[in-house]
Amino acid sequence: MLRSILRPLCAVGVFLLSATAVAAQRPTPEQAQALLQARPDLLQQLRDRLVNSGLTPDQIRARLRAEGYPETLLDAYLTELPQGGRGGQTTGAGVAGAAGAAGGAGMGAAGAGGMLGAPNAVGGLAVDPRNPGSDVFSALRALGIADSSDFDFPGDTLRQRRLRGDTLLTPFDSTLDDRLDDRERRPLTPYEQYLRQQRDSARRDSGLVIFGRELFRNRTTQFDPNLVGGVDANYRLGPGDRLVLILTGDVEAAYQLDVTREGFVFIPQVGQVQVANLTLGQLEDVLYSRLGRAYSGVRRGAGATTRFSVTVARVRTNQVFVTGEVERPGSYRISAAASAMAALYAAGGPTEAGTFRNIQVRRGGRVVATLDLYDYLLRGDQSNDPRLQNGDVVFVGPHTGRVRVAGEVIRPATYEIGQGGTLADIIRAAGGLRPSASRNRIQVERLNAARDRTRPGSDRSVLDVSAISGDVPALALVDGDVVRVLRAADRVRDRVVVRGNVYTPGTIGLQPGMRLSDAIRRAGGLKPDTYLGQVLITRLESDSTRRQLRATLADTLGTVVNDLLLQEDDEIRVFGRSEFRPVRFVAINGAVRRSGRYPYRAGMTLRDLVLLAGGMQESALLTEAEIARLPTDRREGVTARTVRVPLDSSYLFERGPDGRYQGPPGLPAQPSGANEQVLDPYDNVLILRQPDWELQRNVYIGGEVRYPGAYSLTRKTERLADLLTRAGGLTQEAFADGIQFTRQRGRVGRIGVDLPSVLKDARAVDNLILFDGDSIVIPRYDAVVRVQGAVNSPTALPYERGKPLSYYIRAAGGGRRDGDLRRAYVTQPNGRVDAVLVRSFWPDGQPVPRAGAIVTVPTRDPTERAQNLQAATTIASIAGSVAALLTSLVVLLGQINR
Repeated sequence: MLRSILRPLCAVGVFLLSATAVAAQRPTPEQAQALLQARPDLLQQLRDRLVNSGLTPDQIRARLRAEGYPETLLDAYLTELPQGGRGGQTTGAGVAGAAGAAGGAGMGAAGAGGMLGAPNAVGGLAVDPRNPGSDVFSALRALGIADSSDFDFPGDTLRQRRLRGDTLLTPFDSTLDDRLDDRERRPLTPYEQYLRQQRDSARRDSGLVIFGRELFRNRTTQFDPNLVGGVDANYRLGPGDRLVLILTGDVEAAYQLDVTREGFVFIPQVGQVQVANLTLGQLEDVLYSRLGRAYSGVRRGAGATTRFSVTVARVRTNQVFVTGEVERPGSYRISAAASAMAALYAAGGPTEAGTFRNIQVRRGGRVVATLDLYDYLLRGDQSNDPRLQNGDVVFVGPHTGRVRVAGEVIRPATYEIGQGGTLADIIRAAGGLRPSASRNRIQVERLNAARDRTRPGSDRSVLDVSAISGDVPALALVDGDVVRVLRAADRVRDRVVVRGNVYTPGTIGLQPGMRLSDAIRRAGGLKPDTYLGQVLITRLESDSTRRQLRATLADTLGTVVNDLLLQEDDEIRVFGRSEFRPVRFVAINGAVRRSGRYPYRAGMTLRDLVLLAGGMQESALLTEAEIARLPTDRREGVTARTVRVPLDSSYLFERGPDGRYQGPPGLPAQPSGANEQVLDPYDNVLILRQPDWELQRNVYIGGEVRYPGAYSLTRKTERLADLLTRAGGLTQEAFADGIQFTRQRGRVGRIGVDLPSVLKDARAVDNLILFDGDSIVIPRYDAVVRVQGAVNSPTALPYERGKPLSYYIRAAGGGRRDGDLRRAYVTQPNGRVDAVLVRSFWPDGQPVPRAGAIVTVPTRDPTERAQNLQAATTIASIAGSVAALLTSLVVLLGQINR
């Protein structure tokens, strides 16, 4: 109900918005009231919707708020609505008064400007000031409370919309291209292209697109006149044309001849020749006579010694007038070779109200030709397209009546019926019926004549037409008819379905007397592994229930023991024995390339399974493997029984030309000759790994060492000092205190190591055991200390031996106001982090940065001060309570002592 109320309000809002576009400013209260009073029909509709809604203003505001709109959006229009219960009758003057109140409010948030023009007026959506209507309408349509029909005003022509500055564009706006400039059609924006696609896709299937308008919508050169010649023999010459005359034979000459205003051309040695209103064919006859007087060799027939040819090199232009129901009526200059179709295309074609079937060409006050565009659109026939002359008028009158064709036709659209149009003619114009059309029922919805609307609800009627016997009948149509071609029923009759273990399952046509065996043979026959015990037949009963039938097969040739007679829609299900067989598998894991489950095959061996798993890995133990097998006795909780089986060198599939295994060294394999181990279903094979087998461990050491590079560890217990010895020790420029020790294992990252202590004593705790992927970099000596974070001047300072952290912070300008000096810390060059030692009653302990260190002053947490203040307030409150309690106890004790 709320949506029905909002629709006329939206229409009023759009009307007010269009008026503001003309004035380029918000209307005054007097102008707003005048605009609202100018449309009493909309106000009456608004009054009826509000009164009959049964909603109070509070209910309307609540629903607006639920839809995401400001709840005060419609306050100016709710002043006359009762505050409780169902609304009573309100006079038109009262509604007009409400409209006046909207104008008197200065068109604020609830007026036209606030409703459709102000930013964030609808659901928080910003409105584009260059196109205030499009965004607002998109929001209304997204909420489902308005559609395009709410904005169609009676008598609202395209020209009126342009004059009032209406830029509203909806997905079903038929004037999308009309919004473009008349003289210079700009390309459509992506938003406009999207709207066009939405409109066309929605209207095409419903037949709302006017047939033929698409021809004039796109800008092409298909009707542009050819101004450089190439005319036919029936072209009539006139002033402005340019001819080319070529003489060959005894006389070799070429002349360019311009037709003068008086209608003649001048040919050297011949003189003036009158050519106005002559066709090219008639001009040739004249030239034979005139050229023959000057050149004796010019004659007809084979005896001519001088020949000539005349062509039109430049075609003149004519001024024609296109009037009536066209998009851009006016005067146009077009080629003299152009026809009425070219003039129509230049004028944008007929409007929605214009005719396509009775276009008149008037010359000298009388009609000289009538053009039916359907001849061109439907059959490509241009024979009735007259060539225009200077001063001709192309007149497009109102259409002669239209019929909308929707449904199962090749080209749904709205067609003009013309003179005496019938249903058969319109169906042919629509491309004919689709194969999916229902020929026994074509509906014609008709608006009855006024004299036939004697009963309530008798405004429209429906006629059912049948086309089963042949062609579509020649039923006379009238303006406004809607032809709907219904779709044929989707149900398929006279069929049965065979599914399951047959060679070609699917639908089979039902023949009279067909039995189950016949259907099985037509489905390609049974497969060898078919289960013969039972075939299921599901039968559809007359009451739409299904009954289960069954039959038995005698053999796989399709012989049925109880061969049932089939009925329509029977579903036959044939089973295969493999459907009932469980999926059996074997599994393998351990030192193989592809661990996992593999389908079990009868006779499968351990070697087959290793092959399926991609072979063994380098670390595989080549002496034995373990197989876990399902037990035959599960008492006492036994779930598996394991057995060790021998392996040999034949399980190594990668070998060199000499037959030797090419993998890394490991434990030797047994010679070939081990028995093949046959597997059982569900066996789980474990390929063991060699004890302590692994590839080399590599670490990197670089920087200021004598021999940097990637080293392989020789034993698992090799330490940092051992690696430094292998790398030749440190260079003279090495800065041992700045060691960068990074460990990839476990994503540990950088480790703070005291390398000087390791160099002094190999038993130091920092002499770490190395792991694969460790990286050690020894930098050069860096005698600076960097200060960063919340200091006034972050910088790098020269290193001063023994100076504490506070020295470097002061040298960097001291901490900022938001700096937390008590949480400052030092990142030492070896990666260790030293923080300030906070003491309650003694000065804080200051760490001492070393050369290459980084001093960081963090930013203070902004909530910490508030938390401290809150804690202090709480403590003070507790202290006050304790003090009051103690005072009370002292007073009480004093009273007791007395």
